[in-house]
Order: sequence, then structure tokens, then C-alpha cells
Amino acid sequence: MDFLILFLIYLAVCLSCMVVAIKFSRQSQECFARISHYMTRVIGPVIPQWLQVAVQLALHRLIHQRSSFFLVLHLVLEVAVYGEYSWEVFPYCLELGFRQSSLLLPYILVLGNMYFFYLCCTRDPGTISPSNHKQLLKVYMYDGTLYRHAHVCPTCKLAKPARSKHCRVCNRCVHRFDHHCVWVNNCIGALNIRYFLLYLVTLSGMAAAVGTMTVRFLIQVTLMSNLRQAMYVNAEGEHVPVGILFIVQKLFLTFPRILFMLGFTLLTFFLLAGYTAFHFYLVMTNQTSNEWYKHKNSCQCHMDNTRPDKRTWENIYHRGFITNVKEIISPETDQKKFK
Repeated sequence: MDFLILFLIYLAVCLSCMVVAIKFSRQSQECFARISHYMTRVIGPVIPQWLQVAVQLALHRLIHQRSSFFLVLHLVLEVAVYGEYSWEVFPYCLELGFRQSSLLLPYILVLGNMYFFYLCCTRDPGTISPSNHKQLLKVYMYDGTLYRHAHVCPTCKLAKPARSKHCRVCNRCVHRFDHHCVWVNNCIGALNIRYFLLYLVTLSGMAAAVGTMTVRFLIQVTLMSNLRQAMYVNAEGEHVPVGILFIVQKLFLTFPRILFMLGFTLLTFFLLAGYTAFHFYLVMTNQTSNEWYKHKNSCQCHMDNTRPDKRTWENIYHRGFITNVKEIISPETDQKKFK
């Protein structure tokens, strides 16, 4: 069972790293800074000063500045998964008589995903500039709680339109700011949120398609090799049917790379599916991640320090499901409307 334990450890490490990455990709620079400061105090005395400075500079560049690190990591992970799928799973499934349409579905999805990924990386999320500032001020009303009149951005020196936020990573104010996504190295705002949603959907579909085909292949191998009917002799000399753990270990020893790829793919799918569902919930209620995060923190402060008051944020931007979806598909901040 050593290989199974190793595999479970691998799954736990992958899950932990992905949760941390998703957490840090949103509203978590402050949290990361606190953790980094604490770790520096603990291990600082045993690490050379030059190495500490180098690590701090690297982390600051990675988290607080625009960086292509996660872009490269994103592509490396996709190449690793699709490389293993193409090298082993695809040929085996062809030999077993699987339909080519189902085998080619992951490749169709990856083409669509790359297109939306490119749009998320390159399209303007809704940068507020002196040329469009007056028009953007008229798009949304100030709610008086999260967004107030006469609030000037200290960096851009412009009155902030409702639902906007200054991104410290990109150093710009973004209208209908959702979050800064390190995986696309860009802010997600009014003008590219629709591409980001399609990117999440196709990415989840890729993980689901690759995982489904891999599971089907492993099940077929198990049935053809009659592993379910296998027996082993226990300590008392009795013939006992093998269990699911023995089958998993046998498959792991036979197809170790495929099992590792499958574990990563399944974890990716469940994380992405939850994250995608969360963003569709935000779309249906006409919220942004930034607003949901601020509202959550506001409610927590009321629970911890004061009584809940009547000024708790009410979403005045929710105008019904259909209208909310139309706002994402055809944003009111589209620059064509200002010409």
C-alpha cells in the first residue's frame, strides 16, 4: 500500500496548492504579506541575508506586480495533462473501440479555452481614464454604503465611479471591478467578465472530459482483466476476493502516470466547478467578487463588534436574472456606446 499512500499524499498536496493559488488570486495580498512577515521572523535567523532579500523581491514581484509566472504555469499544467492524455489514454481508448467524437472532445474544448484565455489576457477590463471618466460616472448609481459620492482615487486622481476599484497590481482603476486574476495576468472587469466566464466553463469542461475518458478507460481495463474476480490468500490460508484498494493499487502500479494525471484532473475539476458556480451566482445576483467580499467582511464585523444595523449593504444593482445576464453579455460600459 506504499504506492497508494504516496498517491493520496500527492492528491492532498495538489489540493492544498490549488486552494492556496485560488485564494491568493483574489483578495489576499494582505493575508500573504502577513504570512510572509511571520515566516521571515521565524526562519530569518538561520537564512543568509542576501537570500532573504532575493526571496522577498521574488515574492513581491510575483504577488504585487504583474507577472507572467502563472501564465507559464497554466500552460505547463495543460501541456502535462494533455501530453499524458494524448500519449497513453487516447491510443489505448482507440484500441478499445471508444468513439472518436468523445475522444476528440477534450481537444475541441482546449481550442476554445485558449481563445477565451487569450481574450482574458489581452482585452481591456474597463480601465477608467480621463477620456471616459464622465461617461462611466453615469452608468451606476452610488449605493451610499460600498460606494459613495466624491470618493477620489488617490493614485489616479479621478472621482471613482460606482462599482469601480483601483487595482494595485495593474495600477489602474477598473470599472465594475471583479478581481485581479493572476492566471490571466489581468484584471476582470466590465469589458472582459464574459470572456472570463467562458474561460472558466471551457476549462472545467476540459477537466471533466479528460477525467471522464480516463475513468472509462480504467474501468474497461479492470473489466477486461477480471480484477474484480481476482482472489488472494490471507494469513489464515483462505481465498478472499480482492477489494477496491487492491484494484486501485494494481492500476497505479500498471499506469502510474495516468493515475497521477487523473488525480490532478479530478481535483482541478471540482475546484473549477465550484469556482465557476460561484461566479454564475454573482452574475445572477449582479454582484462582483469585490462586492461579495466586502459585504461578507462587513457582515462579519457587525457580528463580532456591533449589532447588525439597517445600513448593511443592499444590492441595488440586482435587476432580475435576464437583465443581469444581458449586462454581462453586452456591458453598459462598452466603449462603442461612448463614441
